[in-house]
Amino acid sequence: MNAIVTQIGDLADAGERMIERLRRKAFLPESRKGLNVRFGIAEAAGLLGCSTNRIRMAEDDGRLPAPPAGENGRRIGYTVQELLHMRQVLGASPARATGDVPAIIAVQNFKGGVGKSTVTCHLAHYLAVQGYRVLVVDCDSQATTTTLFGFNPHFNITREETLYPYLSIDPTQDDLAYAVKATPWPNVDLIPSNLELFDVEYELAAAGSDGQSVLAARFRKLKRGLIALAHDYDVVLLDPPPALGTISLAVMQAANALLVPLAATTPDFCSTVQFLSMMDQVLQQLSGAGIEVDYSFVRLICSKFDGNDPSHAMVRAIMEQSFGPALLPVPILESAEISHAAMRMMTIYELEKPIGTPKTHKRCRANLDEAMGQIAQLVRQGWGRVTPASEETVVAAA
Repeated sequence: MNAIVTQIGDLADAGERMIERLRRKAFLPESRKGLNVRFGIAEAAGLLGCSTNRIRMAEDDGRLPAPPAGENGRRIGYTVQELLHMRQVLGASPARATGDVPAIIAVQNFKGGVGKSTVTCHLAHYLAVQGYRVLVVDCDSQATTTTLFGFNPHFNITREETLYPYLSIDPTQDDLAYAVKATPWPNVDLIPSNLELFDVEYELAAAGSDGQSVLAARFRKLKRGLIALAHDYDVVLLDPPPALGTISLAVMQAANALLVPLAATTPDFCSTVQFLSMMDQVLQQLSGAGIEVDYSFVRLICSKFDGNDPSHAMVRAIMEQSFGPALLPVPILESAEISHAAMRMMTIYELEKPIGTPKTHKRCRANLDEAMGQIAQLVRQGWGRVTPASEETVVAAA
């Protein structure tokens, strides 16, 4: 191997060391990601769908502890863990009923750069704030989602902590419980990934003449493992590789819903149309092989949308004409606040305070709440529920 080629490995090593430095800087003092976001009583009441008086009454009669006061004597707000407790005490939990099927959503597009992992992480954290129990499964060997959750896939995650021991040709695990890791969010768990997960692709490709039966067995195995885990969650989010490989095929078969992010550019639109065409062909082939796929919903969501760019508006209009109601009506807006948060390996929902201007942060958060809320509504519809009426609406109607 010549010296120029060996530079590739040197560049990768240098980049990994820099990622670790950034991670340590972002997660000081213990080099571990934490969750320090808090919610004021008005925001907490909005999330719980009740009045601030109801929360204060529960604190006065001892059902809820009052949040501690800061140095200035003012309440410092509620943590996510405290919000979850408040939901239980006040009967405001959105958790699915025992008979409801957990939503297993694949966030997939074969086109890279559409914000697939960013959508996955923001959706997970939005659902967490709303009180859902969420499992995120990083099936992509690039491990962007794992990184955003605070783990360095090169230094912190071994192959034995990924899906590999479960999906490999010679598996060493019979279920997926071994891979589930806690995250800074009390109601979000993660199955991480790293580069070595790609070995599954090599192994299955080299399965020989019996490859088809091996693939079918792995497809069914991933679905079986995820269904077993899903009983402890309301929503499972799958982040597969941006390519048509064996892992992507297994994820497509294991999911019971599909979310397709696409950016508002002509190349992204054309690529997504090709993706949908390939998906259709692949699903027909899977069905012919006796591997059934059944989705409760298939939706596309426009990501990285710049409302001030006429070309974005034109492409979005094309999307609406082409995809109709399958395209979610609220796009995810392009925002410097999302980029700034990602630089700190965070989502908007993890920021204690705005990075840019308060106005930019507020606009970004409101857009994400509305965009992610569309997906939560689809999940609730799958459970036969509609958005619950607010306390004010109930009182007014009485």
